[in-house]
Order: sequence, then structure tokens, then C-alpha cells
Amino acid sequence: MNAIVRTALLGLLLTGVAAPIATAEDKPRPASDVTLVPIKYDAFLARVAANKKAKLTIVDAWATWCGPCKENFPHVVQMHKKYADKGLVVISLSFDDPTKPKQVAEATAFLKAQKAVFTNFLLDETSDDAFEKLDLVAIPAVFLFGPDGKEIRRFTMDDVNDQFNYDQVEKAVQDYLAGKPITGGIKK
Repeated sequence: MNAIVRTALLGLLLTGVAAPIATAEDKPRPASDVTLVPIKYDAFLARVAANKKAKLTIVDAWATWCGPCKENFPHVVQMHKKYADKGLVVISLSFDDPTKPKQVAEATAFLKAQKAVFTNFLLDETSDDAFEKLDLVAIPAVFLFGPDGKEIRRFTMDDVNDQFNYDQVEKAVQDYLAGKPITGGIKK
């Protein structure tokens, strides 16, 4: 059984929906194959931890109602293109309201337009629960998870005196993949 099939089966077990986490060995997919998969917070964490082939997993928390999120999303797509073959797995985590079909459709259309051919989850929680469970005040936010599925760094907009940019995130990704200590962000 190949890795894609195993991951899809794990996805079925954890969420009831087949949506494998993309790995570096996956073949490129066309933008028309981009999907947005609803997932509960605990299942999301389990999915991140289940991908043992990832050297580093980056999770970008965003929503269509967040201007800075949409503005910076192309940087996430570029990091996927640049570093997937080096062990980076990219996941987008939408905070759009899963009970509003129009928002879900807009988020899916945005992901297709961006050619976000990596794993795209829709956090199936209330907005308040999503922010609480991820310990956030605002989005965009970026989380880096090590190969063991544990969060190792986060970049948030929570501190008005310490805002991040996606160049800092990319530098942290480069450093980690090169075996150097990560600079920037908030250590977990």
C-alpha cells in the first residue's frame, strides 16, 4: 500500500473524509483538484502528527474575510513550491464559517485561484472555539510543527509590538530544513 493510500485511509478514520496530506513524493495536482476539507481541531492535530515523512509542517491559519491573510497567501504557495522536495509540508487552515455555504464556496474558489495544491482544511469549530483552541487573538498566523507533530514555533499578530511577516516565516523554514536553529516567532 503506497503512502498516499495509507494517508487517505488515515484521513477517513480521523475525519470521515479522504483528503491526504500532501507529501514531497506526491505528483503535482491541477488547481481543479484543490479541495477544502472540514476538520475538527483534535483530528487536525492528529493529522499533522500522523505525517511522519514531513521534516517540517507549516500551517497557515487564514480566512477569506481577513485581508492580510489573502494578501500573504501567495507566499505560502511559493514556500510549498520551493521546499516541498526538501521535506516541507504545507497546510492551510481556513477559519471561514463552516455553517455558511457562501463562505466555504468563496474559500474554495480562492484556494483554486491561488493553485493551493497542498492540504487545505476548514476548521469545523465555532470562531470563538477556533481562536481559543489555537490560542490566538488574530489571524493570519503561522505554526511550524516538527516531524513528531509537536508545535515548535508560531508567528502571530497577537502582540501589536511584535508583528511577523512571511519573509520571517520563510527564513525559519530555510533554517530548520538546513539544520540550523529557527530564529523569530514565538517558541512553543
